[in-house]
Amino acid sequence: MLKNFWYAVEFAHEVTRRPRRVTCLGQDFVLYRKRDGAVVCLSDLCVHRGAALSEGKLVGDEIACPYHGWQYRPDGGCTKIPANPAGRGIPKKARVDSYPVREEYGMIWAFLGDLPEDERPPIPHFPEHEDPAFRAVYVQMVIEANYERTFENVVDAAHTPFVHGTRFGNPDKPEIPDYEITQDDWSAVADISLSPPPAKGLWKRLYKGVPEEVIATNGWFLPNIVKLHVRLPFGDMILYDHNIPLDRNRTLVKIVGYRNFFTGGWADRDARKRIASILLQDKPVVESQRPELLPYDLPDELHLRSDALQVAYRRRRQQLMADGWWLGEDDHMTVNGKRGSATVIPSPARRENPELARAWQHRARGAAPIPAPVPASKTTVPDDAAETADKTADRGVTEGVSE
Repeated sequence: MLKNFWYAVEFAHEVTRRPRRVTCLGQDFVLYRKRDGAVVCLSDLCVHRGAALSEGKLVGDEIACPYHGWQYRPDGGCTKIPANPAGRGIPKKARVDSYPVREEYGMIWAFLGDLPEDERPPIPHFPEHEDPAFRAVYVQMVIEANYERTFENVVDAAHTPFVHGTRFGNPDKPEIPDYEITQDDWSAVADISLSPPPAKGLWKRLYKGVPEEVIATNGWFLPNIVKLHVRLPFGDMILYDHNIPLDRNRTLVKIVGYRNFFTGGWADRDARKRIASILLQDKPVVESQRPELLPYDLPDELHLRSDALQVAYRRRRQQLMADGWWLGEDDHMTVNGKRGSATVIPSPARRENPELARAWQHRARGAAPIPAPVPASKTTVPDDAAETADKTADRGVTEGVSE
């Protein structure tokens, strides 16, 4: 899984003044809108005792933990600890990760990494969103597979005649002519010729004969987005496929689909049904792939010229992994052993404040800590243990939080 990218984590219309939990890269986040409509993205984990902030409530533009009422600003800093007596300060380490947010193309994007603003990769440009000739629909589905498998599936033109032969592939003409790729650091795109099947249902009314070929523009945008543009005789269908990694083995696919035909609301249901049917055709095949995770080395799987878009992605992926953009072992915290580790996605505040770099971290949900060995000299509890604990609490020191 790649960090230091803008991830589209939710449909914009789903985010309101009510806190909403989303998951990406194995980590839970809470989204909500401030009173001015701007969206906030915080780690969904109160630093005090690990309660989900998404179960809390908003107090103005701040979010209050449902467990002990700790309140956090949009930048992640804690502003209120109700249990503190009057006059007692708030530890500077009492904060949660806050991530930069943008609202673009009907999606909420969170930057999951710690790069300065001028070093961040761009959000892809989807021109159809601002074009009044197009109408959008929104579809989502969970696939029990790694996001790179679902991602590569969409740029795999050669599978369409066999998996989607009843939709936009023709099993009688499965050949994929060689194609050229236009690529930069963050994307790759190609025009690919496909033989279509006979039209059925509603679309058949607009066909004046089946064309011998259909040109599909297929491409990917890092870290996890695929574009599919199919030119039909009566208009264009463009799908932007966001493959959100819930964890290493589960993907939430969110699709924004645009069309410049049948643009009335009456056709939305049919458009959503057609997109969902394509996902349902892909789902069992992708879920059956082995190995579950994409191999690192190119020779580990056999590639053909028709796989050129996938190969371009894997080569760029190797470069980014070498540059340290892979979410790996360095992004896991260990608590009394490996069973207590949790994915920790760095936020800008950690880079800006090095002393806080590992200040607010927790073990994974459901992970049981492995007891640390206790030296023989410390097997008994000293008489002053309670007094020591009281003094520690008075200093405002808790596990992972100190003044």
